[in-house]
Amino acid sequence: MRFLILSIVFTITSAGVAAQEKEKKVEMDEATKKATAKALAWLKNRQNPDGSFSDGAYAHNTAITAYAMLAFMSQGHLPGQGTYGPEVAKAGRFLVAAQREIDGYLVGARGGNMYCHAMATLALAELYGQTGDDALKPVVKKATDLIVRSQAPNGGWRYEPHPTGADISVTIMQVMALRAAKNSGLHVPDTTMKKALAYINSCYRPQAGGFAYMPGSTPGFARTAAGVCVLYLAGEYNDDRLKKMRDEKKPNPVDYLHRHFESPIHFYYGHYYAAHAMHQVGGKDWEEWYGRLVKYFVASGIQQQDGSWSTTRHREVGPVYQTSIAVIILSVPAHYLPIFQR
Repeated sequence: MRFLILSIVFTITSAGVAAQEKEKKVEMDEATKKATAKALAWLKNRQNPDGSFSDGAYAHNTAITAYAMLAFMSQGHLPGQGTYGPEVAKAGRFLVAAQREIDGYLVGARGGNMYCHAMATLALAELYGQTGDDALKPVVKKATDLIVRSQAPNGGWRYEPHPTGADISVTIMQVMALRAAKNSGLHVPDTTMKKALAYINSCYRPQAGGFAYMPGSTPGFARTAAGVCVLYLAGEYNDDRLKKMRDEKKPNPVDYLHRHFESPIHFYYGHYYAAHAMHQVGGKDWEEWYGRLVKYFVASGIQQQDGSWSTTRHREVGPVYQTSIAVIILSVPAHYLPIFQR
């Protein structure tokens, strides 16, 4: 029972796999390619001399820098490779320099929290995994070890690098970072991941088919998107309970996401996870979802003339954050970021 939801959300039957193999190939059309190219040019001009990115009150922030760095990487730009290779290299150097020597905390001189640490760890782990740069390995290892040490007894994480308290949002970001580190070849204890997934499962609300911020609280779009994304990344595809739930029209996470596509609460953050979750689901769900993303972010004309996304309806953090996430989610079909590949 403990891992019931894990198996439900992670599993795809042989029929499901066959359906994915037959699905129409989802690709970036020319309008989307032009929109994201314009956005990356805008992001390039927002990079600080030290390689960091700032957004509103978040000056020289490791999380904002990580999002922007991943936006460039989502289109194949790496140090020594691609038009924006130099920008990725500079951002990577900033994140490395932001690590606190005593414990590996990636917060920088301007401060931060475990959100920032996790995003920076994820970005550096992706960079290490794709480049094999040996200078990055000890940085990612120290950052990963800090996450492992900071896990609370209930399996989750909270804002500070101490094993006290937990919520699904902070927890999921740590799991993403751990998964990226593991993908890059670093050791992550199995017990750490099992405890984390047990905590995420405890936040599932079967009556609604969604995930909540904490066990017993109300589910939401962003939390459900994050939960589904991370659970798929853990990857056990061995039964058909999710398919059965949908066939019987029972509440389930995938249908929950479809119903709440335009939820205004943490819109960009939610879609950062939802795009990758639906990509893992595949088939018609992914085809429909990506079509809705293109319609909203590209065809609707909400992108600013300068290339940024800075909408008043779903304003979060600032334009660097929003633009970075828009590029990342629209670039999923390009398959450059290992963490989000099937």
